Amino acid sequence: MTEQKKSKALHIGLWIAQGLLAAAFGMAGFMKLIMPIDQLTAMSFVSEYSAGMVRFIGITEVLAAIGLILPAALRIWPILTPLAASGLSVVMILATQYHISHNEPTLPTLIFFAITVFIAWGRFKKVPIHPRNS
Repeated sequence: MTEQKKSKALHIGLWIAQGLLAAAFGMAGFMKLIMPIDQLTAMSFVSEYSAGMVRFIGITEVLAAIGLILPAALRIWPILTPLAASGLSVVMILATQYHISHNEPTLPTLIFFAITVFIAWGRFKKVPIHPRNS
């Protein structure tokens, strides 16, 4: 396989990963923003946090989802895409630590962590998206 084909395949793989990750975090964040806190408490970990903190987490998840797609798609400040992935990788490290401390499964957060690192690495180093020429 030529270098150009490898690069194109990686570029496509990164877009797929960005889309899946954006969908996952976008849905999770949107749910934290629109659902009543008592319903969220019955479903997940949010009972340990204030309503304000849960809403803040929701906002950051939605913004991260937007950051994974929009800057790269529009080619306006596309450096924000790998930065969003890097920020999410930190969140996934913290989430993994939380799940370990509560004897909960960590595989989902570790998978998300691997995807965020893949996106950050790919968009910073291998196939960065360049800004649109003004």
